[in-house]
Amino acid sequence: MAILLPPGAVFLNNGAGKDLLINIVLCLFFYVPGILHALWLVLK
Repeated sequence: MAILLPPGAVFLNNGAGKDLLINIVLCLFFYVPGILHALWLVLK
């Protein structure tokens, strides 16, 4: 899910918070950093 919908994966893993906001901003500007950030948070 982190590859297809990174903010959704971050929300399910960490809930609403600063990590979700960071991921949404990364996905708005560049999609690949958003995917990497989501993968990093999910696999951490």
